[in-house]
Amino acid sequence: MKKTVKTNSSINTVVFDLGGVLIDWNPRHLYRKIFGDDENGMETFLAEVCHSEWNLQQDRGRPWQDAIAEAITRFPDQEANIRAYRERWDEMLKGPIEGTVNILEELKSTGLRLLALTNWSAETFPIAEKRFAFLEWFDGILISGQEKLAKPDPAVFHLLIQRYCLAPSRTVFVDDQPYNTEAAAKEGFKAIRFTTPVNLRRELQTLGIRLNQK
Repeated sequence: MKKTVKTNSSINTVVFDLGGVLIDWNPRHLYRKIFGDDENGMETFLAEVCHSEWNLQQDRGRPWQDAIAEAITRFPDQEANIRAYRERWDEMLKGPIEGTVNILEELKSTGLRLLALTNWSAETFPIAEKRFAFLEWFDGILISGQEKLAKPDPAVFHLLIQRYCLAPSRTVFVDDQPYNTEAAAKEGFKAIRFTTPVNLRRELQTLGIRLNQK
């Protein structure tokens, strides 16, 4: 049996973003294979064809079939590359961000409640679930594509608070995107912008959370 490490903090819950915090997801992991040495071509494709706002619509619940059709209508000459975004989506997952996974494991030993709030398509999230066993450590995961609400919309934070009966002042929210941490802070969360596992560890300790570092 693991020994529970008590904290000197009023914090009772830590909410994690997943992509960019615990999981190294990036479409460039795939498209560097497709575009090879044509870095400019890849960046143009990701800025103009399958751009972040286009992808966010899937995170908000748009079916991938509709998304692919819409993009092909705009750029029919890029059909093969557009289809690859969904057909080879798993190649965008490089792997876990080990330092953060270690922190997650340490937090679990403290007895704090662990939740995740992720902008993720409901159609592709099962791929991550099969690949990353640590997702089972969470007491709950709110997936934007299932709820049809995505960060930084205040409504998704309100849903998170209601569903898990959170007291935002006693809840840490960790995300790599500044507009998401800013939105969380406006709702009263103790928001931490993730940059590196080392910095995250330091900021959690500043909040009085004692980590059981191995």
